[in-house]
Formats: sequence, structure tokens, C-alpha cells
Amino acid sequence: MTRIDKAFARLRAEGKKAFVSYIMAGDPDEATSLALMKGLPGAGVDIIELGMPFTDPMADGPTIQAAGQRALEAGMTLQRVLSMARAFREGDQSTPIVMMGYYNPIYSHGVDRFLKDASEAGIDGLIVVDLPPEEDEELCIPAQKAGLNFIRLATPTTDDRRLPKVLQNTSGFVYYVSITGITGGAAAEAADVAPEVARIKAKTDLPVIVGFGISTPESAKAIAGVADGCVVGSAIVKSVGEKRDTAEILAQVAALAAGAHSA
Repeated sequence: MTRIDKAFARLRAEGKKAFVSYIMAGDPDEATSLALMKGLPGAGVDIIELGMPFTDPMADGPTIQAAGQRALEAGMTLQRVLSMARAFREGDQSTPIVMMGYYNPIYSHGVDRFLKDASEAGIDGLIVVDLPPEEDEELCIPAQKAGLNFIRLATPTTDDRRLPKVLQNTSGFVYYVSITGITGGAAAEAADVAPEVARIKAKTDLPVIVGFGISTPESAKAIAGVADGCVVGSAIVKSVGEKRDTAEILAQVAALAAGAHSA
């Protein structure tokens, strides 16, 4: 079992839904970002999504685009993202870390080298949003052979004909994108999400976690209530961009986590 599998087993035993938080590695700088990352488990985060800054983040809205730009301008690289994970692992051996981003930095690093480095850094899973199932031999299958979960996105436009292809090599959990469009866009609606989650769960035993369009404790509770948990990213990244102090951001995260856990 990976740390991700163990996290979901624990949550099921506790009768809780999962709360996943996204932060951009290196935003606004490496030290501040690492301090925030280290505080996330204590604020109730079950799984950390660690964003890899990239120059052309096509799935992301202005908030996360700006975060990636701040991180790049502060000198963040893929190697330094992995260094952040190693530093986090010095004090936390149980909280899963999922690296989320785009394939270009991994390709430039070299797939075999990246998977070795990621495993040694304590990374548990990957979400690479611009690699479709048709490219599974490129990274997905090698990642799973290296012991990393490869988490796939399903969306409102993933119809019944496409869904089996999306699920075929997915592990860890399925990430359901609640809206069409970019991160930080329209609000997710539980009434719209519930039938889609049920449709996915009819085809897989994996947990289904919903992201995009969740920004308040109330929406975290509502969405987690119709899924196995939820992801919040832009709302947290927005607070980082507003230069709020780490304690204030962690209090925001704790309120979001409490909302999801109460579902």
C-alpha cells in the first residue's frame, strides 16, 4: 500500500471524507512555501498536492498562474520542488505528497531520473494534467512500476465511452474536475457533482476526490458529502498571493478541512 492508500484506509475507518490541499511549491519563496507545507497536516490536511511551477499552465486560472510565476521568479525548479519534499519528509513520514503539474519539466529532467529522484524524495503520486491515457507508456506505467500512484483527471466532458480509458491505469484516487474550464473559476455545485461521482464510482473501486470551484468550508462540506473528499487550491493560493502570514493561512486551511471532515 502507498501512503495514499493508507490515508484512505484510515479515513474510511474513522468515517471521514478526505481533505486535499494544493499549494504551489516555491510561492512566494521556497522557505515560506516549505513552512506552509509543514503546517498543513496539523491543520487537518490528509493529502498534500504540491504544484510544480511551469511557464504555460493551461489548466489553471489567473490565481495559480500568478503563483507559478512568483515561484519561477524566486528561482524555483523541479529539483528544488523535490528538495522541498525531502525537507518535509524529515519531519513527516506519513502524509502523502502528490506532485501536480505538467509534463514538460519532467521530460526535461528525464523520466527515469525523475522517478528515481521523486521516489527518494518521498513523493507518493503524480497528477500530470497534459498527458492523456494514450501516452501511458511515457510516464504513467513507468511511474506505477516505480511505486508511485498515477492519478487521472475525469471531467464533466468525460463520457461513458471515454471513462474506461481514463480509468484503466489510474491508481490512488480519481480526481473529478467539477466544472468545465480552469481552476479558480465557477463554483462547484453538489447537485451537479453527485451524479457524476456516482457514474465514476460505478466503474471503479478507487476513491473519487472532487476539485475546482471549492473555496469555503461550506462548499468543502457540500462537495465532500457527495464524494470521497475534496481538493481546495486556488482559495489557499490566493491567500499566499495576498501575503497573509502562514498562521492565518493555516487557520483558513483548518476551517476548510473541518468542513470536509464534517461531511
